[in-house]
Amino acid sequence: MRRMRRRLYLMRHAEVSYFSADGTPVNPRDVPLNDEGRAQAAAVAAAFRDVTFDRVLTSGLPRTLETAAIVAPEVEPELWPDLGEIRGGRLSEIPPGALETEFVHAFRGVVPNEERFLRGESIGELFERVVPALERLAVDTGWHTALAILHGGVNRAVLSYALTSERTFLGRFEQAPACVNVLDVDSEREWIVRAVNVAVYDLLHLAHRQTTMERYWAAYLRADGSG
Repeated sequence: MRRMRRRLYLMRHAEVSYFSADGTPVNPRDVPLNDEGRAQAAAVAAAFRDVTFDRVLTSGLPRTLETAAIVAPEVEPELWPDLGEIRGGRLSEIPPGALETEFVHAFRGVVPNEERFLRGESIGELFERVVPALERLAVDTGWHTALAILHGGVNRAVLSYALTSERTFLGRFEQAPACVNVLDVDSEREWIVRAVNVAVYDLLHLAHRQTTMERYWAAYLRADGSG
């Protein structure tokens, strides 16, 4: 019997600036999209112009809601706080000699479940809230096409679980701002990963060869006066 598959477009929120022009850190819970991010989101909206979404999921953080308002303004976004970004600790509490390594290499390789992101939430704790949310979405057959606008760490957890059916965190799934991942799920809750990290505004990723964490580290150094 042919299984009916539903489509999930898993998106990362568009570009934000975690430091203001004068170098002041911006609270990550409140940070809005910057001009580049709004342009990225508009490009994704154009790519989705012929797609009808039954549901739009967000973490409820402003950067996901603002992205949703640009990409899918016709659909009322749902707030799924259990899909909020992995929570880091205070950078000031990490020894200076370890900070760059822990920051830049936070998502390198297969990350153990006991590993803590910047000494905050562990990968295992991230899975503890992301997997039940993903399963809740999968068992609900009342939708055909959905858009989830989430975060880099969360998207890695979703992609890793969808690919392996295990809580194995594959950190090398790079997630560019406003990138789109394409997944299908069938009636048996089996996932197919069709596309990863599609940046419609830069399909060949020509803009740079840094990871997102490397770019954030460079921004941190500039704000700190070290870069």
